[in-house]
Amino acid sequence: MQTPSNAELIGEGYRAFAAGDLSAVLQVFDSDITWHVPGRSPLSGDYHGPDEVLKFFGLCQELSGGTLKVEAEEILAAGERVVVLSKVSAERHGESWSASEVHVWRVVGGRAVEFREYQADQEAEDAFWAS
Repeated sequence: MQTPSNAELIGEGYRAFAAGDLSAVLQVFDSDITWHVPGRSPLSGDYHGPDEVLKFFGLCQELSGGTLKVEAEEILAAGERVVVLSKVSAERHGESWSASEVHVWRVVGGRAVEFREYQADQEAEDAFWAS
């Protein structure tokens, strides 16, 4: 069986997340993955290891009432880096929100070891999740 490229691996993770298959998402992660979310919202911070990332996913779903969606619009890769141009949307307290984000992954040995998120409008995203 051929090993997937780094772009294919990350793409598989996004498709699994969209399908709600968290066990498949975890197959993409290294046991020492670092997950960084900037800003000042309840979601902001650094998460270490798959268990903490799962807690982050749970908080996202809790705050959005299960409406969070993350769509990979384009995946670009070079070496260890995979950049995903994404659209993130959710509903909260009767309000809809949608924003472009850039996700930067580092993949080593066929596993994602690092994730960094960059929002198009950090202030608006913080306000949405904090309200």
